[in-house]
Amino acid sequence: MPFADNQGIRIYWDEQGHGPALLLIAGIGCPSQMWSGIRPALAAHYRTIALDNRGTGESDVPPGPYPVAQMASDAAAVLDAAGVKAAHVFGISMGGIVAQEFALQYPARVRSLILGCTSFGGAHAVRPEPAIRQFLAARGSMSPEEGAAASVPYLYYPQTPRSRIEEDLAMRRQWLSRPEAYLAQLQGVIAWEAYSRLPQISVPTLVIHGDSDRLVPPANGELLAARVPGAQCTILPGAGHLFFVDQPEATHTALAQFLSRIVAGENETEAIKSISTTP
Repeated sequence: MPFADNQGIRIYWDEQGHGPALLLIAGIGCPSQMWSGIRPALAAHYRTIALDNRGTGESDVPPGPYPVAQMASDAAAVLDAAGVKAAHVFGISMGGIVAQEFALQYPARVRSLILGCTSFGGAHAVRPEPAIRQFLAARGSMSPEEGAAASVPYLYYPQTPRSRIEEDLAMRRQWLSRPEAYLAQLQGVIAWEAYSRLPQISVPTLVIHGDSDRLVPPANGELLAARVPGAQCTILPGAGHLFFVDQPEATHTALAQFLSRIVAGENETEAIKSISTTP
């Protein structure tokens, strides 16, 4: 069972597939299994490396709060353990926040960036409606089972088939985070922002968001893409916060088109370099 060590904290990770490395960073309170719906399609072309953020899954649960920079350093430790110098990085929700911080802290280790249903935090972010903010504050005091059940109206698009939602919930029930770990992650997110720093990101970036996201309003995706030089923004219709559950085919299409274009460009650059250095 693979673990990375970051200053005495064990971070669980695993890998599936072969090809260019693709680091997957999950959302608040979620283990790496949250990727199970779309990971097989990604692993068909990429070496997917997924971690359990501290406090979730099989990773250690140290006392909180968990600053975002600390969680980004956990991700760097995972790449070290996997023997990967640089990877494409895909983060969802809180994982998108960690991915932004990772790209800012470790720019040489990022080949491209995919930011799903996330924001840059701070005063410039678009806040959800008051009822959502009240729910997020209250969720930390709920039992894991209560929190998972109460989250359903805020996570999924209303017309998503219930069978698909139940399949996703069944996966989550196996790895529900303790309330103190959820709060430790939430405290780190609340204290974080990157608005002024985002123009420093120079790698190809895709921002992807559901058009009916209640937790992180889709305007955040548009604002985020506008702050990252050259970023592409894709808003998926008929999708809530967990857009990859609501619209798995559209999600895969958007990811495949973006990543294949980046990888093709990298291969072309390497070929040119090889020709130019040939005697």
